[in-house]
Amino acid sequence: MKIVVLDGYTLNPGDLSWEGLEAFGELDVHDRSAPELVVERAQGAEIVLTNKSLIPAEAIAELPEMKFVSVLATGFNVVDVAAARERGIPVSNVPGYGTQAVAQIAIAHMLNLAQRVQAHSDSVHDGKWTDCPDFCFWDHTLVELAGKTLGIVGLGSIGEAVARLAQAFGMRVIAATRDPLKPMPQGIERVAIEDLFRDSDFVSLHCPLTEQTEHIINEKSLALMKPSAMLINTGRGPLVDEQALADALNAGRIAGAGLDVLSVEPSNADNPLLGAKHCVITPHIGWATLESRSRLMDITVANIEAFLRGEPQNVVN
Repeated sequence: MKIVVLDGYTLNPGDLSWEGLEAFGELDVHDRSAPELVVERAQGAEIVLTNKSLIPAEAIAELPEMKFVSVLATGFNVVDVAAARERGIPVSNVPGYGTQAVAQIAIAHMLNLAQRVQAHSDSVHDGKWTDCPDFCFWDHTLVELAGKTLGIVGLGSIGEAVARLAQAFGMRVIAATRDPLKPMPQGIERVAIEDLFRDSDFVSLHCPLTEQTEHIINEKSLALMKPSAMLINTGRGPLVDEQALADALNAGRIAGAGLDVLSVEPSNADNPLLGAKHCVITPHIGWATLESRSRLMDITVANIEAFLRGEPQNVVN
């Protein structure tokens, strides 16, 4: 059996092992695959693995030996799942592997903004502490999380994990969800989305990207937020109207933003958030802890084992 990994570098840049996949047969791993190379590299493979490399309907039609596609991520929009279904090709994803890691970076951004960790470190390296007449200095207002309100938009597994961590800091947690009948975990208050924006000291986005949620952060929702409020987005970049957020930050209409995702990744050089005030951006690393990537690898191996048994799991089509 031949297995091809189209873009394995982000999952395994060298600190994990491919042994679990090698046990199934011939394994061909590519760090990255440009769109024009996908069909060529996947030729003859019965199992194809992809993270971000696109497998459109045209590619599926040109790969007659392909029997199974495993996506090395939770999102599966990189594969034309309808075209795969028409061919009888199951497509599996890897849900839930990064819950704790993404919750952790959401809290990391909150703590960084509250204590202005990066900004103060930069100031120290710029010599401001050396030149200070006092034993300490700060040039940003410092904020305690205890007693503050965290508004969570989207209360899936990651949103709930963030809520639990926030509660450990003594925060009040409110949430807006798609399902008005969804039971609320203990200590979390359900609110309307407009009230969430108005009442929150921190807003953290954990909802899926849909037609309804695209640009849920926009000029109107930003205008509802407190001038002292801060936005966290570790979900999907297009949840945010980036120009509107940059304008709000630069005008002081909100106090800060911590982002792990942007609408285009890698970032375009002209993204307005790159020059926005009090905007901390990490390069989509929330999912990428060693432990999280190890789980992703293990679940992918389990997906292939299940397919070979004739009982495919985590099938999205």
